[in-house]
Amino acid sequence: MPSPSDPAPILLVEDKDSLRTMLRRLLEARGHRVVEAIDQPGAEAAVRESRPDLIISDLKLPSGDGLGVLRAARDIDPDLPVIVMTAYGSIQDAVAAMKEGALDFLAKPVEPDHLLLLVERARTQRRVLAENLLLKEELAARLGAPRIVGESAALRRTIAAMQRAAPSDATVLIEGESGTGKELVARALHALSPRAGRPFVAINCAAIPETLLEAELFGYEKGAFTGAAARKAGKFELAHRGTLFLDEIGDLPLALQAKMLRVLEYRSFDRLGSLSPVHVDVRVIAATNRDLRAMIAARRFRDDLYFRLSVVPILVPPLRDRRDDIPILARHFVERACREMNKRVALSEAAVAAMQSYDWPGNVRELQNCIERAIILASGNTIQLGHLRLEGDVRQQPDRTDAARWDGFDWSGSLADVTRRAVEESTRLKVIAALGDARGDRVQAAEALGIPLAELLELIKECRLGV
Repeated sequence: MPSPSDPAPILLVEDKDSLRTMLRRLLEARGHRVVEAIDQPGAEAAVRESRPDLIISDLKLPSGDGLGVLRAARDIDPDLPVIVMTAYGSIQDAVAAMKEGALDFLAKPVEPDHLLLLVERARTQRRVLAENLLLKEELAARLGAPRIVGESAALRRTIAAMQRAAPSDATVLIEGESGTGKELVARALHALSPRAGRPFVAINCAAIPETLLEAELFGYEKGAFTGAAARKAGKFELAHRGTLFLDEIGDLPLALQAKMLRVLEYRSFDRLGSLSPVHVDVRVIAATNRDLRAMIAARRFRDDLYFRLSVVPILVPPLRDRRDDIPILARHFVERACREMNKRVALSEAAVAAMQSYDWPGNVRELQNCIERAIILASGNTIQLGHLRLEGDVRQQPDRTDAARWDGFDWSGSLADVTRRAVEESTRLKVIAALGDARGDRVQAAEALGIPLAELLELIKECRLGV
C-alpha cells in the first residue's frame, strides 16, 4: 500500500507479458509509478488498492474486457481517466469505449511518443480538475455551503453529477428517499454555481396548504383577497438572480403545475390580483421523494413539467446503499451534537456494527435523530447498543430515571430560568423521540405530537435537528 506522500500510480492492464513489460519500462523511465494487472478482476482490485490517477487498458483481456474495466473504474471514481488500447483495424471498438467515457485510445502497435503524450495530457487534465474542484470547495466553504459527508462510490457519483451540473443554469431534479439529504445537494449546487453570492430561497410544497401555496410562490397585490393589506413578493421574486429550491415538487397541486411550467418556460408570471407580468432571472432546483413517472401514468403529474424540471437529474442514494458511510456520518453527528450539548461521548464498536447492519428507512435524517437521542440517553461517556433503540418495540420510552434524564442539566439561575431550560430540553427530547418513532417522517411525527407540520418544522429548526 503506497504511503500518502507517494504520487498516484498509473494502472497498466495488459495480458501479454512482453508488451506490458515494455510499456511499464517506458513509463517508469519518465518518472511514472506503475501498477499492473492482466485481466478485469485484477484491474478492479488494483483500482481499489492503489487508487491510480490514470488507467491504460487493453480492450481484449482473458477475463472480462477493457469496457468492463472502464465501467468498474467509473463506478469507483467517476473522474478517473481511462485510455484504451486496441488492435489496428478495431477502431469501432475504440469508438464504443469513447462513448462509454474513455478519455482516448491507442492503436497497436503502440507508438511510444504518442503514448507519453496521451499520458501527460490525461494527468494534466486530472490535476486541473482536482485544482478546480479544490477551489470550488474552498469557495463553497466561504459561502457557507453544507458539508456532504461520506466517501462511498454511490455518494461520489452523486457529487460528480452535482459538480458537473453546478456551473450551468439548467434546471435540476434531485430524486431520493425522504431523509437522504436532498436539500444539502441543492444548497451545494447553489454554492458551487455562478449565482453563489445571490439568494438561495427554499419552499416546501408539501408543508403549505394548497390555498396558500400559489400566493407563497408568486406573491400578491394589495387587495387581491381578504386580508391582503399590502403587496407581497413571492418566492420567485425573492430568488431573483439566485436559486429557488422547490422541495417535494411531487406535492405541487395540478392546478399550479401549469403555471409552474409557464414560469420555467418564459421566466415570467403574474402576481395574484395583477395583470402585469413579473420577469425573473431564477435557477430552479426541484426535489422529490416520489416516483414522478408513476404519478404521470396516474395523471397526477404533468409529463411536460417533469421533462422541464429534469433537464439534469441527480439521484441521492439511500443510506442502505452507502453503508461504508454510516460510521463516518455517525461520528460526524456525534461530534456536532457533543459540541452543542457540551458533552464528551464516543461510539462503541457494537453500536457502530449495529448501525451498519440496520437498513435506516429514514436515511440520514433518522441516523442523526438516533445519534441525538442516544447521546441524551447515554449516562456515561460511551454510546452502547441499547442507547440506539434499533431493535424491539420502537415506541418503547427511554429510561426515565433521574440520572439518565437530568444528567448534566444546568440548574443555575432563577426558578424561571430553570423552568425555561427544562421545557426546552423536554421539548427537544420529545421531538427527537417522535421523529425516531416515525423513522424520520415529519408528517407522521407531527401527527403523533398533535401539532401542525409547520409548528414541528419550526421546532426542528429551533432545536437544530434538521438534516
